[in-house]
Amino acid sequence: MSDFLNVGKIVNTHGIRGEVRVISRTDFPERRYAKGMQLTIFQAGKDPLPVTVESWRQHKQFDLLTFAGYSNVNDVEVFKDSLLKVNTADMQDDELSEGEYYYHDIIGLEVETADGEAIGKITEILSPGANDVWVVKRPDSKKEVLIPYIDDVVAKVDLNQKLVIITPMEGLLD
Repeated sequence: MSDFLNVGKIVNTHGIRGEVRVISRTDFPERRYAKGMQLTIFQAGKDPLPVTVESWRQHKQFDLLTFAGYSNVNDVEVFKDSLLKVNTADMQDDELSEGEYYYHDIIGLEVETADGEAIGKITEILSPGANDVWVVKRPDSKKEVLIPYIDDVVAKVDLNQKLVIITPMEGLLD
């Protein structure tokens, strides 16, 4: 069985020409939604449906996609509340620059300070603006720590050790 990674959720249709509104969960929408890209639609109770991206554009907080062979709103209405996934085999061509990571590689990593103080585990990644923010769940409390992914704070990411070393700014861990 192939492995799939979630890249977004189809939340609605947009217009009458077969566009779907997607809340994106991908690190690289410009790659994932490029024309010709193969994605798979997962719907409850149905077999996975492979589709080919025909077009992509951003509108407000959504990604708007059309798929080859689905040119009418009636064709895509059934996709509402479906998950869009990419086959991990289709990701082999992705070239990541130094300091770029897939979300699925970062989520679950342990975080500690350069002094060895354990902070917690990364549970999600927010993309509010200029840089990502890593949400770290502290093991001893309900509080979360928000770590900006910037060079001044994130000193080292070691995927093999499943560890992130940070140099906290003043007030970051309060």
